[in-house]
Amino acid sequence: MANDTASPSAASQQPAAKRVPILRQFELIEAVKAYDPVADEALLNRAYVYAMKMHGSQLRASGDPYFAHPIQVAGILTDYKLDTATIVTALLHDVVEDTSATRDDIARMFGEEVAVLVEGVTKLSRLELQAEHTRQAENLRKFILAISRDVRVLLVKLADRLHNMRTLKYVKPEKRERISRETLEVYAPLGRSIGIHSIASELEELAFEHLNPTARTAIERRLEALKLEHGQATEVVSAEVQQVLSEAGIPARVYGRQKTPYSIWRKLQRKSVGFSSLSDIYGFRVLVEAEDDCYRALGVIHRAWPMVPERFKDFISTPKSNNYRSLHTTVVGSGGLRLEMQIRTEVMDRVAEDGVAAHWAYKNQSYGLDREAMAKDGGRDPLQNLRHLVQVIEHGEGGEDWVEHAKLEMYLDQVFVFTPKGALITLPRGGMALDFAYAVHTEVGDTAVGVKINGELKPMRTALQNGDVVEIIRGKKREAPADWRSLTVTGRARSAIRRHIRSSERDEFQKLGRTTLEQAMSRAGKALADVKLKPALETLAVPNEEELFDAIGRGRLTANKVVETLFPALKGTLTSSTDKKKIGDAQARLFVRGGGLTPGVSIHFGACCTPVPGDRIVGILEPEKGLTVHVIDCQKLADFADDDSVWQDLQWTPQAEQGAVGVARLRATIQNAPGVLGQVATVIGEAGGNIMNLKMAHRQSDFFDVDLDVEVTDAKHATSLMAALRANPNVENVERSRG
Repeated sequence: MANDTASPSAASQQPAAKRVPILRQFELIEAVKAYDPVADEALLNRAYVYAMKMHGSQLRASGDPYFAHPIQVAGILTDYKLDTATIVTALLHDVVEDTSATRDDIARMFGEEVAVLVEGVTKLSRLELQAEHTRQAENLRKFILAISRDVRVLLVKLADRLHNMRTLKYVKPEKRERISRETLEVYAPLGRSIGIHSIASELEELAFEHLNPTARTAIERRLEALKLEHGQATEVVSAEVQQVLSEAGIPARVYGRQKTPYSIWRKLQRKSVGFSSLSDIYGFRVLVEAEDDCYRALGVIHRAWPMVPERFKDFISTPKSNNYRSLHTTVVGSGGLRLEMQIRTEVMDRVAEDGVAAHWAYKNQSYGLDREAMAKDGGRDPLQNLRHLVQVIEHGEGGEDWVEHAKLEMYLDQVFVFTPKGALITLPRGGMALDFAYAVHTEVGDTAVGVKINGELKPMRTALQNGDVVEIIRGKKREAPADWRSLTVTGRARSAIRRHIRSSERDEFQKLGRTTLEQAMSRAGKALADVKLKPALETLAVPNEEELFDAIGRGRLTANKVVETLFPALKGTLTSSTDKKKIGDAQARLFVRGGGLTPGVSIHFGACCTPVPGDRIVGILEPEKGLTVHVIDCQKLADFADDDSVWQDLQWTPQAEQGAVGVARLRATIQNAPGVLGQVATVIGEAGGNIMNLKMAHRQSDFFDVDLDVEVTDAKHATSLMAALRANPNVENVERSRG
């Protein structure tokens, strides 16, 4: 059953609902026929009546009749002018899951096309009933596989989730939080991946309202204060821009807009700046008639107002992977106010808001998705960025690790880089050379040994920038070290590296285990070649020698234990300093691991940058000190930039990412006023942080710096905590200490 349905008794305990008029049958038909005059009216009527009949007396958590939900979902999709089969699917999307209706019933009454779509949506809905730790991974997996066959499954599911989120206040708080988090982490990114900004944006705002009402309220108050401060500035600027363009002979429609609270929150998380430093809280959209007019308008605007350097982006010549096309620039207006401009045609604007849904139209006397027009408008298939994730799925990747990679690729902005021959490669922001290599071809990634960026040799850890020309230097062997996983961000690259490593690391661990056991035997005065291991295999319940060596190599079983099992008289006589080091290393591996680590190497966490689970990390191998773990952007790493031999790339283990608590050091600049430090402590506490240490520095009459050591669960927790601090008007800036 849908995730906010409740029995009549449960519904009676919920707050009284504000009744929303149910879209009547004739109103739905009229809405469809307004854009598709030859729509199958009889099919729509049958579906409407069948949904009402099958859902019968079922109630939602709000107390409304349940059949109101699929009708409202269908109504949402009519706003996007989707075809009859999609509207019928919306009406029927819950009947197989929640009633006695079967897939065969749907096929018989409404046709095979509708049955396939309903079946796809039903499978996704059933996943929501699974356990929390498996549901999200499987949800994403099934979504992407279904979308690769028919995007209408996702369109119906997005509309379904949107209507559920609009009525989420009637659901129990603990369930409300789970649904909101899933909406923010799965559904909204999926919506953006196919360009439906309007639905994705509303989903984000609704989820943000339930997940972090304190931060949302703080941002809304700041926005209200800005509105009072600037008054009618947006209308004045819009009229001024429109007049300047009109005088240049460019007809345009210009209007101002204010960023949503959630988009501001995300920017506070991404950037180490305070609210007052954000330059694009107010933006302006300039809509012109033709693509050429976009570039003409850009020139006129740049001549009229000074351009802010490094704030220009051309998404027309290089569209985003969801077909978003626009010119972005920021200029300095009167009074030094920065103004963000988005310049695009009306068609580009429609695609920017409605994405793939903007391309439903008549072609060959039938109404449906016009793929040719879609390709013409954006130049690429907007589903491509999801379909390549199917390759990751098909190679057996799964679980939370896969989920994080998938969400990263769906959610982050893109960078556009080129091969030496000029082919365009799109990567998530933060992508590195190995991501590029695997995007070109798996074989290129597996044999990569170095990289040239714009003709210069660069470290593999260099983040790629827009416009870079990237040349991969390849070796003769297929070799992808395990530590290279920390030099990638895309699921495709990490999947390929893991797959390649799995095929070779077993032999390496077996060799390591055999060598370790030979050394232990030698210390005991024995030779492995002269000993039969079968008694140890039976006692230790290990199936064969290969598994025994593998267990020793991976640290799951000590060589001394095997020797003592074979020779009980030696029990208690084999402990050595070497073994103690191995035990220490095994404990350390609960927190961090790297392909270059070997038993006997001690691991330390740098006090200069306080790494916590989730940070991208590297190790520096120093004489007498062992391996020190640093975050990838620690300032101390500059001391070792010229010596690649000491670098070890590491990654966190699942145990650390799921159950560890780390201490992150934050540097905050706050106003020097009574009670402000108390406010900071309160914000940290409300965000789930625990202050372990505090030190004030650089105290001035107006501001002072404070260093805070805060217990956090992971880097994401630290980022969320910093964003909460930045939303406080008395906090000028806050960032992680980096050495």
